[in-house]
Amino acid sequence: MTDPGERLRSSLAADQSSAAASSGMADFDSPIAMEAMRATRVLHAADQEPFPAPNRIRVITIANQKGGVGKTTSTVNLGVALALYGLRTLVIDLDPQGNASTALGVEHTVGTPSVYDALVGDSSLADVVHPTTASPKLLCVPATIDLAGAEIELVSVVAREHRLRRSIEAYVHELPPEQRPHYVLIDCPPSLGLLTLNALVAGDEVLIPIQCEYYALEGLGQLLNNIDLVRQHLNPGIAVRTILLTMYDGRTKLADQVADEVRNHFGDVVLPAVIPRNVRVSEAPGYGQSVLTYDPGSRGSTSYVEAARQLAERGVDLPPVDRSAGTAHSLAPPVAALSVSDGGPTAHGGQDSQ
Repeated sequence: MTDPGERLRSSLAADQSSAAASSGMADFDSPIAMEAMRATRVLHAADQEPFPAPNRIRVITIANQKGGVGKTTSTVNLGVALALYGLRTLVIDLDPQGNASTALGVEHTVGTPSVYDALVGDSSLADVVHPTTASPKLLCVPATIDLAGAEIELVSVVAREHRLRRSIEAYVHELPPEQRPHYVLIDCPPSLGLLTLNALVAGDEVLIPIQCEYYALEGLGQLLNNIDLVRQHLNPGIAVRTILLTMYDGRTKLADQVADEVRNHFGDVVLPAVIPRNVRVSEAPGYGQSVLTYDPGSRGSTSYVEAARQLAERGVDLPPVDRSAGTAHSLAPPVAALSVSDGGPTAHGGQDSQ
């Protein structure tokens, strides 16, 4: 098996070669020229072939109870990449720290309408959705520090595990079909509490970011057990469909060993794209941006675009969702049972209404 480092280097080399050939810049093979070329491709994503639209709305819960593995970073950058390449995307920040909101340039100070108001209060999701600075196709439901007390406040609420799912379903059903999001990405806190449980009940698939270090594997079994319990008792449609390897350092054998172990165990569930360690990815949130808008020519940006492309390609032929055998807590059909009206995304710059 080819090691992930070689796959990453080959992917970047192929990307550089194809970009150079298509741009008539094959003679400009310096690293600076290649980086500038990659940046141009990302900045002008609307002029390129859009990512394929899924055959139904995809509600993806991005979860891992270990902190620092790239959950928020992956949520933000995958969301931005999907939006830049033509797919309507909604990011729901379910982490009280509000880091995803920060990275998308969305206000999340105390008093800002947020996901807390939809979970605990009487607000609808439509009341707390905010535009982002990254793309007109990308919307965000921010998290404020109020969310830290939500788990305690929800203890006595009937059907507390279904609050987020019901909010998402009501929001999507109110939208005209041509405005419904292709993707709903839910960023979870680094725990397996009631907020993460709400996200697992609301989602129809789970994306697990795994840092290429052994510590990142230790709690994975517990997360998978919890997902199985949710499938048995609360959400029969949930499944782990994607694993993304993050913080890969090609200079170490450890990263290769962890990556190979994950691929051998999970097989095709693991995306071929690997996210490398890249300082630009860490710097971007400090400027209220994703790495795609902060430094579009960086390796981190290129890798997240490729991961988003692979994620989108997997959504073209998804099986239909059938929750008829599960516990019904809503008369409305699940969000993932809905298709989006357009046959494909608009290729140019978010001209369809949001």
